[in-house]
Amino acid sequence: MITQPDHVPERLALLPASAVDRFLTEQLLKAEQVHGGIDLAKVVEPLPEDDARWAVEPIRSLVEDAMFEFRDDRIRADAWLAPRIHATLRLTRREAADKRLWTHLALAVAPDYVAWRHLSEPTSARPERRISAERFQGPADRQCFSRLWWAAELFRNGPDYEPVEVACGNQDLVHNVLRKDLTDHRPTAQALVRLVKSGKITTGREINGLSVAINAAGATLVYDVLAPDEPRDPVRLRDWIAEAETAPPVSRHVLPEGPDEDPVPEESVAALVDYFTELFETAPVRGRKTEV
Repeated sequence: MITQPDHVPERLALLPASAVDRFLTEQLLKAEQVHGGIDLAKVVEPLPEDDARWAVEPIRSLVEDAMFEFRDDRIRADAWLAPRIHATLRLTRREAADKRLWTHLALAVAPDYVAWRHLSEPTSARPERRISAERFQGPADRQCFSRLWWAAELFRNGPDYEPVEVACGNQDLVHNVLRKDLTDHRPTAQALVRLVKSGKITTGREINGLSVAINAAGATLVYDVLAPDEPRDPVRLRDWIAEAETAPPVSRHVLPEGPDEDPVPEESVAALVDYFTELFETAPVRGRKTEV
């Protein structure tokens, strides 16, 4: 298994797609050898020096703690790391949509974490262990770190990250929801978490079937009408981001707090839980027996 590069930058930067191929080598994808880091540092676009959010040390410390704490069950690291990555970086959605930031984090700062978390196990069909290149440079639902940040952003309930832990504890929920853009409506996100937490939906097939049904119903039903949400106050987010300058490191033992935004209206979540429960009864779940 690879270790971190010899040269780890002190600050995050933007790594353009055009510069990635020379560092995304076969040796790296097989977790055999990592680049040295010096040459990569020459092709990045720096971020503002006066912004405390771009310090690398807090992120390196988090991933090292995650690799130690979850060394016997690496999948469980997602639920622990997602809220802490989100609370540490304190990004706007526009900043988080820039793939160059996540590519730099994965390739320059923590390629050893990407390998630790996503190196495949050998199978009879594919005996060679390998990391998918998408884990370094890929869409939001696949890239190692962006998937965690977006999961935290979409599933948090105001400042409360507890729903994020539930969501990230179910790989199928995170993958299906991020891939299908279901949770930009906050009550939908919280209703899905409630259904998972209650055990009403558990398997990947069930989650995928319900996701299909939710998308189909959304073509004729506006969820904003059935389950209205309060508009977000951008000032609270800006204040939370500005506090990054003086914020202490996130706790390893209790969940951090996100932006001081109002939680989702409870009546909206309850309405969607009931509606999605009804949808699930007729959702196209592969392999589920239906009554004749």
